[in-house]
Amino acid sequence: MIANKNGGLLVTPNPHIKTTMNTQRIMLCVIIALLPALVASTVIFGARALILAAVCIAASVFFEWLYERIMHKPSTIYDLSACVTGLLLAMNLPVTMPYWMAIIGCAVAIIVVKQLFGGLGQNFANPAITARIVLFISFASQMSTWADPSKGRVLLASDAVTGATPLGIFNLNGAEKAQSTFSDLQMFLGTTGGSMGEVCALALLCGGLFLIFMRVISAWTPAAFLGTIAVLSLCAGVDPIWQICAGGAMLGAFFMATDYATTPVTAGGKIVFGIGCGCITMLIRLFGSYPEGVSFSILIMNLLTPLIDQLFEKQLYGNPAKERKKAAKEAEKAAKEGAN
Repeated sequence: MIANKNGGLLVTPNPHIKTTMNTQRIMLCVIIALLPALVASTVIFGARALILAAVCIAASVFFEWLYERIMHKPSTIYDLSACVTGLLLAMNLPVTMPYWMAIIGCAVAIIVVKQLFGGLGQNFANPAITARIVLFISFASQMSTWADPSKGRVLLASDAVTGATPLGIFNLNGAEKAQSTFSDLQMFLGTTGGSMGEVCALALLCGGLFLIFMRVISAWTPAAFLGTIAVLSLCAGVDPIWQICAGGAMLGAFFMATDYATTPVTAGGKIVFGIGCGCITMLIRLFGSYPEGVSFSILIMNLLTPLIDQLFEKQLYGNPAKERKKAAKEAEKAAKEGAN
């Protein structure tokens, strides 16, 4: 119960915790955390990376505004969640991706995955991850065409010189060939091919640590995710640092496996979620025909989040349902003893 601006009392549900960290501030922190990776992608690939990110952000905001306008719902474009979805989707795309295909991905993320399930906080899966997978299934060729940053910057997609990604070489030629072609330092600094959010592990690490420092995300999921990749890499006899820096592991661990709506709420649940993501990622990388498994691992674990939350559900003291269940068991036990 708190005083409102008119001097009266406003009854509110518990817990009564005051904080300045609202949805808009959280999303702004995520955007700031992604800026180093966006700048690195622009430096590595060229101006088209920045343009693609702007197109995805603008399209995501437009689709959110359009849907809410048609459905006569209050506008939520000012909470910046659509901007974050668009930016995350752009970071999951090749820099050569045609703009119209990226816009289709934004429509899937905002309208199908987010709004049709009730809006922010109601979606069952990460919108950017789901849109990436839909685009990969629909436009496999374009989603598998990677610009080679060593051949020059990209402004027009037609001018890009394509090349193999580290995980592509790992998948086709094995760990020894991949690790000799791309060193750990190259993987860490991002001077390799891949999507915009796959190249510079250093920039993503800085952004992830910023989110942890600002208490926007918990360290449990990223630590469990990347730690599992490292442990399984050692078991498989491959370089753990190389595997952590390769592909979308950093982007997924810090920015998508920590989504509030689609991941567990308890510390134990976050650890299980991260371990599950790491295991599925490495299983796909080591034994699958597709070189990268981060997107699929996060989507699969998103679907398992309700079960994980039930597993780690905290029992409250004085829970009537629990007490009735306990009393029924005691009565049943007493009846059996009396019968004997």
